[in-house]
Amino acid sequence: MGPGLNVGFMPMGVKRNMDEDNVLVKVKSLKKYFPVKMPFLASLFTKERKAVHAVDDVSFEIKRGETLGLVGESGSGKTTIGRLILRLIESTSGKIIFEGRDITHLEGESLRKLRPKMQVIFQDPLASLNPYMRVGEAIKHPLEIHNIGKKQERKEKVLDALEQVRLIPPEDFYPRYPRELSGGQRQRIVMARALILNPSFMVADEATAMIDVSVRSQLLKLMKDLKAKFNLTYLFITHDLASAKYICDDIAVMYLGKLVEVAPMRTIYTSPSHPYTKALMDAIPIPDPKQKRDRLILKGEIPTPIDPPSGCRFHPRCPYAKKVCSEREPEMKEIEKGHYIACHMF
Repeated sequence: MGPGLNVGFMPMGVKRNMDEDNVLVKVKSLKKYFPVKMPFLASLFTKERKAVHAVDDVSFEIKRGETLGLVGESGSGKTTIGRLILRLIESTSGKIIFEGRDITHLEGESLRKLRPKMQVIFQDPLASLNPYMRVGEAIKHPLEIHNIGKKQERKEKVLDALEQVRLIPPEDFYPRYPRELSGGQRQRIVMARALILNPSFMVADEATAMIDVSVRSQLLKLMKDLKAKFNLTYLFITHDLASAKYICDDIAVMYLGKLVEVAPMRTIYTSPSHPYTKALMDAIPIPDPKQKRDRLILKGEIPTPIDPPSGCRFHPRCPYAKKVCSEREPEMKEIEKGHYIACHMF
């Protein structure tokens, strides 16, 4: 977003009631730069310190009970945003507001008390589960950490969580190890572990990326059902626009650490405006291979976030780039109600 952008700019949910009480998560001008380690001798002869511009001045908000899809190529900063909101890593600057409270620099006991409200579903369920811990123990572990309930109560909660993610009968899954389950079942275990603390907000970080296509639709439906039943709010991080279409209310498109387009899901799929969004849409396979269509195919690789291009970061790959695109960074503008875009074409 442009340097002159009003920090009060909140694209998500503008089309709906702007009642602040209905906003669960708000991100303001969020930045995250990772310092690049230099060889010892090189560091002696230069004072310049390079950094990876993973997230660079990003703002959005998510309404209660809604799902924001964060999409873009690998390396665009999607996962970093999720980790920043969850306070798994510290931000360089900006604000993270959760339930009306600034949690950007929260620490200690205050942060520990916040943890149950914010949970995460990681991409690889096998990597996020302890291979030496039985399923029941893994799901029960958060209750023990936060000292919730007694021994029998905890077991009952675990069995109920297993039923909620449709692993039935739950008694059969309770004593198993992760290695004894399929990929889809393991991801359901991770979802049950996240649900056990009754969170209000979940970050789903490529939650269906490592699951077979045949199982993916089942997990997406499960996520939608859980959202409706428990009034969950999701940040759905993905590079798969087909999955985002199924579950998201709004879509935010990221490129090289910045948002380039934000709009309701239907608008993104029917009338994408930013050239990068159009290219992502054109990359979605179509059922009929004989059907002809004009496709925008990007050339080259995504530039390095250590030394991002001047002006619009997308201009080196944009087929419509003009001189101004390399000289001046575009500001995020509203081209129609609820539809925002950062592009000099508009």
